[in-house]
Amino acid sequence: MDLVLILHMIIASLAGTVLYTLIGIAPGTDETAVLAPVTMVMVLTGFEPIVILTFFISAIIAKKLTDSIPVAIAGIPGGVMSAPMVEHAMVLKKHGMPEVSIRKMASGSVIGTIVAVPLSLLLANFILPFGDTLSQYANQVFLGGAVFLALMTKSRWFALLSILPFAFLIQGLRNFYWEIGVVPEDTTVFTSFFLGITLGPVILKLVELLNRKVRDRLPRYGIKEIILTKRTPEKGFPNPFKILTKKEVGTSSIASFFGVLTFFMSPVGMTIFLGETLTSRIKEPIKRASRAVSSMDGLTNAAYISGTLIPLIAIGLPLSPTAIGPGGALFNAPPVFTPENNIHHMLSMGDFVLATIIGSVVAISITFYITIKYAQQICAFVFRYIPHEAMLGLFIGLVLMLSYMDAGILNIFGVILVGLVAGFLHRKGVNYGVQFMTLYAAPWLVSLFF
Repeated sequence: MDLVLILHMIIASLAGTVLYTLIGIAPGTDETAVLAPVTMVMVLTGFEPIVILTFFISAIIAKKLTDSIPVAIAGIPGGVMSAPMVEHAMVLKKHGMPEVSIRKMASGSVIGTIVAVPLSLLLANFILPFGDTLSQYANQVFLGGAVFLALMTKSRWFALLSILPFAFLIQGLRNFYWEIGVVPEDTTVFTSFFLGITLGPVILKLVELLNRKVRDRLPRYGIKEIILTKRTPEKGFPNPFKILTKKEVGTSSIASFFGVLTFFMSPVGMTIFLGETLTSRIKEPIKRASRAVSSMDGLTNAAYISGTLIPLIAIGLPLSPTAIGPGGALFNAPPVFTPENNIHHMLSMGDFVLATIIGSVVAISITFYITIKYAQQICAFVFRYIPHEAMLGLFIGLVLMLSYMDAGILNIFGVILVGLVAGFLHRKGVNYGVQFMTLYAAPWLVSLFF
């Protein structure tokens, strides 16, 4: 590997770190919605696979390091994965300790990364000999994954019943495009449908706002005041092992370990389950909250890293909620990546190790330092000058552009239709995992009926 490529990897990781440090601090930024479109654009633009992977690893770690900041300061999740921490962070805030919450969560996230990177690489290497066998049954695995994830949700029966109709909608649109000659029959529209699912809840909400009756029923609020208390700046580079107590380091490590082993499970579900389990016996509220937020943040980071790396290295198919959501473009982004020819097939084990190490080191070195030293200043800047709606508008613009590139103007309306249905299903409790697995299994599933 030449030095120029390594330089490109470092630049990509720096870009991913800076971009997702800011995005992570912005409230309400869903991980899939902000990671998937940018990764997809990088793939379709023609960046080297190892550069894309380095960018993605740094983006994950930076996003997970900073999306807990608005939780600690304002009680607003920075992303879906930080939502389970709100209750515990508010306990610390109630006792005048929001800065402690930030420090504990960021340090737990670093512990999660330290545990997840080597363990994920080892586990992926262990599973690797069985990867070809699993790949032969990819369609059945995708359908099984959709059923499994559906059964894991609260609305399990509705989620199960939605799989077949949603598959018919996806494949019906593809057949319609083939019939009228919008795309050749050997071309499968995938990328734009994937992103339509990603932004489904946003698309549904925007369409609803066209209805005046819906707008009139929405609650009205005045200007919300968020008070940021000044805190003493940290001196030198912060040490997560000193910020956390020995017991907090222990529970964060245990949670991260199980987060890697259960990479195929829902990260949110595992975060809630393990976070509460590991702290249930602690009676003192501040100690319990501190232990919970550090453990949960460690687990979320570990789950995202392992959920991307293990399927990507060992199998080449997105067989985890993280892989089929934020990391979906690493597995399938036609015409650049397909299930038969993606990063799994293009990189060696050494490439995976190098990309992961560079992305991790750069993200931790920059984002952890910034989070501990300047969290409140950055959070105030984002709250004041970067509207959440502007970022969503940017991602919607990317989706519309890629929809046009996939299959012309008609596909823009097709993607909006997919987004509306996906948004409705998401609102009814059918999570992204079920929908993405159905997207992958749709051709094979529909073929069983014809």
